[in-house]
Amino acid sequence: MPGAAITADELPFTNSFAELPPALYTRLMPTPLPAPYFIAASAPAAALVGLDPQALAQEDFVEVFTGNKVAVRSQPLSAVYSGHQFGVWAGQLGDGRAIVLGDLPGAQGQMEIQLKGAGLTPYSRMGDGRAVLRSSIREFLCSEAMAALGIPTTRALALTGSHQRVMRESVETAAVVTRMAPTFIRFGSFEHWHYKNKQDELRILADYVIKHWYPECAGAANPYKELLAEVTRRTARMIALWQSVGFMHGVMNTDNMSILGLTLDYGPFGFMEAFDANHICNHTDQGGRYSYANQVPVGHWNCYALGNALLPLIGTPEDAEEALDQYRPVFGAKLDELLHAKLGLLDARGGDEALFDSMFQLLQDNHADFTLFFRRLGELELGGSLEADAPLRDLFLDRAAFDAWALQYRARLRAEHSVDEQRRAAMHRTNPKYVLRNYLAQAAIEQAQNGDYSGVHKLLAILERPFDEQPENDAYAALPPDWAAHLEVSCSS
Repeated sequence: MPGAAITADELPFTNSFAELPPALYTRLMPTPLPAPYFIAASAPAAALVGLDPQALAQEDFVEVFTGNKVAVRSQPLSAVYSGHQFGVWAGQLGDGRAIVLGDLPGAQGQMEIQLKGAGLTPYSRMGDGRAVLRSSIREFLCSEAMAALGIPTTRALALTGSHQRVMRESVETAAVVTRMAPTFIRFGSFEHWHYKNKQDELRILADYVIKHWYPECAGAANPYKELLAEVTRRTARMIALWQSVGFMHGVMNTDNMSILGLTLDYGPFGFMEAFDANHICNHTDQGGRYSYANQVPVGHWNCYALGNALLPLIGTPEDAEEALDQYRPVFGAKLDELLHAKLGLLDARGGDEALFDSMFQLLQDNHADFTLFFRRLGELELGGSLEADAPLRDLFLDRAAFDAWALQYRARLRAEHSVDEQRRAAMHRTNPKYVLRNYLAQAAIEQAQNGDYSGVHKLLAILERPFDEQPENDAYAALPPDWAAHLEVSCSS
């Protein structure tokens, strides 16, 4: 239905999840917000479900995508799930502020449409069911930024706001993100039924996931083992992609892990700036469980939690272990592939691992900016000089250490007869110039809190083309200002 002039009330919703037993969800209506207004929409996300992004600014779409009005064919519901939070079993959780409107058809298959911040649900616990403008802008922008980087993610279709006051650490205003994914089912969705010893519901949910998103598993000798293996592989590849761009999720609880291997639930995320493998982007994470370096083993741990939940269906611990053993080799192979691409290397050779290790040690010792290092590395020339190397070299306090590493790197490039121009083009298609740095998001948020949404629109347009030079936007690729070092993000939203 590309370009179709339909009203919001005519949206062709279906809801396959609503066909499952009612124990898996609660049907309910969103809670309206007073005087909702349009903030932004993503054209690439809208294209996935054949909608005109300009139409999303119209009053009827704002009403539906804020939760003030329910489309005729919509069947709103919130799902139940459980999970491990910071490694501790938290019991029942669920969609505490998210309400699914239904599924919309698209060229790549159905997309579940979900309102985040649409009011109280039976799973809100002590919360108010709302999201605030600050966190909603961050999720909206980062969802689309990650998609443009080629990283599997849920998507953000639209962002609306209201002047209704919401209390967090201070008084803020409410907002709603309309987000999309083929499904929002999580690892914790399976844990919920396992820990309740409800094998019928566990099987129903697993069969539903296999039928809709993993049909190739249905014909396997052990479909549930193969499901676990494929989810483990997808998760490993996703986390390798995170590491390759310096992305830190911040809250890798099992209830925030997608069964499809998508980046799910953008809370206190961050992109690495001054490189520190032990950097913690979430101020709430005092123990550093979800630091940059720990994302890799935690991803494996979360897959084990999923494997434990699926064990009654898989049958034997040995079969589950065999499926989970996919994680490390798949992660290693994907990261190795990504690092070769990031350094413009055409093939893998002996000694490459040592080159990578010494590079990360150099970054660590000098706290060099992650994104700028890889982007400027693409400009390095085989016959370069200290003057030509200056933009890259100046990222390091220890220039001599950089020079020593660059000597090794150039020798490796010469060994495969690398061509500067070709390598530069390839590296610039791999290493983004623009990422959603916290200070950029904060500047857009502060503008928006004063009623000016131009910063959100500008950032969205830039982040949709992260690999392009965009010389007119060079300031958005610069080193962060000194005040950015004091920014903190936490689980509160």
